[in-house]
Amino acid sequence: MKPNILREKLNSGKPTVSTHIHSVWPNVIEALGHTGIYDYVEFVAEYGTYDIHDLDNMARAAELYGLGTMIKIDRSNQEFAAQRGVGAGFNSVLYTDARSAEDVREALKITNPDTPEHNGLYGVATRRNSYMGYGGSPEYVESLATTVKAVMIEKKGAVDELDEILALPEIDMVQWGGSDFSMSVGHPGERDNPIIKAAHDKVFKDSLKAGVHPRAEIQSPDAAKAYLDMGVRHFSIGTDISMLYSWWKENGEALWRAIEGE
Repeated sequence: MKPNILREKLNSGKPTVSTHIHSVWPNVIEALGHTGIYDYVEFVAEYGTYDIHDLDNMARAAELYGLGTMIKIDRSNQEFAAQRGVGAGFNSVLYTDARSAEDVREALKITNPDTPEHNGLYGVATRRNSYMGYGGSPEYVESLATTVKAVMIEKKGAVDELDEILALPEIDMVQWGGSDFSMSVGHPGERDNPIIKAAHDKVFKDSLKAGVHPRAEIQSPDAAKAYLDMGVRHFSIGTDISMLYSWWKENGEALWRAIEGE
């Protein structure tokens, strides 16, 4: 079985840095690998389009460079998407849109092995993560059990039941989702609203206190300081489509100014 890079980092108490991609082109992951900087790459499958072949190819590319992998999945088909992601070789799953502790409890079972000890839903399946064998071995069970399970805290119900969520033994990481939360409390897009800011601070501070790793999504290194001062050690910086848009817009406008002699 392949090593789980993110699990090893979490267990050793080391910080981690990742980035988000919408693209399913494996060369994008190879480019990340060539930098030698990132611990893992997150495929935001909830937002993009993909097929099962894409998951296999993305995991292969990451493994070539020792990159860990995370897949962010839709809640509507989370059992299928999570298990196929793990089967393809992704070693972490980010669950979305939980509205209660019970939602999180059910999600955390999805990639846990179907054994009496682990009480999960993932049985024997011949996929990339078990080549060349049918699965079901102790090593196979251990590999499933070490899948990193992360949860978006992005709905009012999840924030209301945060203490219960953080007490679940299977949870490894949490990620604040300010945009969804702002919608769920009737203040869409109001990131500076005191209600949203208070919930943001609660998620990070309570997670750290509970010993659950919070991760901060940032757009520049400058934004890390406030989180580092809180004790946050895990970051995801940037998203491919946003970076492309910003470069194209900034440089395209500059080129037109040069052409028009401004």
